[in-house]
Amino acid sequence: MGTLDGKVAIVSGSGRGIGREIALKLAAEGASVVVNDLDAGPAEETVAAIEAAGGKAVECAGSVTEEGFAERFVQTAVDSFGGLDIIINNAGYTWDSVIQKMTDEQWDAILDVHLKAPFRILRAAQPVIAAQVKKAEEAGEPIPCRKVVNISSVAGTGGNAGQSNYSSAKAGITGLTKTLAKEWGRYNVTVNTVAFSFIKTRLTEAAADGNSTIDVQGKTLKVGVNPDLFAALERSIPLGRAGTPREAAGSVYLLCTPESDYVSAQTLVCGGGFNM
Repeated sequence: MGTLDGKVAIVSGSGRGIGREIALKLAAEGASVVVNDLDAGPAEETVAAIEAAGGKAVECAGSVTEEGFAERFVQTAVDSFGGLDIIINNAGYTWDSVIQKMTDEQWDAILDVHLKAPFRILRAAQPVIAAQVKKAEEAGEPIPCRKVVNISSVAGTGGNAGQSNYSSAKAGITGLTKTLAKEWGRYNVTVNTVAFSFIKTRLTEAAADGNSTIDVQGKTLKVGVNPDLFAALERSIPLGRAGTPREAAGSVYLLCTPESDYVSAQTLVCGGGFNM
């Protein structure tokens, strides 16, 4: 038996990297998972991996910034598994520049994916959660503790040069988390944030040589970190290394367990002892 048996989770951006590991971990502990990615292929691969391990999952591909996506994402959980218990707002990417060179498009795109999209998903989830709570109350049944974990970054807790858009969005997640913890406490929902520092993913392990890119809705964006800088950053981490996606997923899982049922409105830094 898993600690999350009978729970239904939605995880945005879970076709690759940290999000994939979160989906795999929740499913391994018994949750039924709705897997999302911008592209259907990676989402389907994560679903296949979950099912191969004996878990339950369905995919809901698409951009979290699209009109109507949030409602479709939430409804997929209801239609496929009968409810909603865990929400992980993880999807995102970076598009960096110093402020004098940053365009309105860059600013808006990053705020949309990292802050507006989680807001929309949580807004879409509220009627479903409220209805589930009302049904339990009318039946005289106990109201289970549901979980929201919003993903942030140490850039949001301490700022980071070249990331005014990303840092602002992630700082905003803290405000969203604290507000929803107050609004949804009456539903027995805990709302927390996990802020990652340096985690080894396809975005951070790529060399910053100008040749490493990702494609996001028709935009080709440069990614990567200078290897010397990354090595220096690792030396600044008390544990002496960057984290792995599986370790990052573990910190999210902690806030989804019954043991964290009285922890809400908090920001957990998953950074090996490092914080900006």
